[in-house]
Amino acid sequence: MTDRLLFALALLPFGSDAALAQSPPPTPAPAAAPTPPACAGPEYRAFDFWIGEWDVVPNGATTQVATSSIEAMFGGCAIRETWRPFKGAGGGSFSHYDKERGHWRQAWVDSSGARVDFDGGPVDGKMVLTGLWANVAGKGKDGLIRMTYSKQPDGAVRQHGEQSLDHGLNWTTSFDFIYRPRTAGEK
Repeated sequence: MTDRLLFALALLPFGSDAALAQSPPPTPAPAAAPTPPACAGPEYRAFDFWIGEWDVVPNGATTQVATSSIEAMFGGCAIRETWRPFKGAGGGSFSHYDKERGHWRQAWVDSSGARVDFDGGPVDGKMVLTGLWANVAGKGKDGLIRMTYSKQPDGAVRQHGEQSLDHGLNWTTSFDFIYRPRTAGEK
């Protein structure tokens, strides 16, 4: 094509001015409603009181035995714990509210290779999780472990662990820790 022909084609009208004047401007698509975060309901916030940086002492004692870092992850859909004892095996857990099952779940794994799956949820403002721990009382002696986490008036969190070797008929304390908020500057 010649330049003259291209110029002439560019000048041709594509519609009448009257038709263009009567056409309304295009309507913008409606803005989509913001999607609420996937884990925003109160059931997902039931364990948030445990989130923080903690110095851990046995209940009733003053000597620190561990530190623990508890953090919200994945848009508030999970809570990750990193447990660092001064002696013995370290470990950690992931906790989350399982919408399909309607309760909380926690998977604990430690440096000895132990893995325990806990289930439960809020009871009277406390988080109560129970799981079967293989060999907890020695080789071939499995037991239930029930952990109750409760926020204390001073901002600390108590983690009271109980053990049952008779399928939940009788319970004895196996550990009882106070998680105190770590002061600024401490690691």
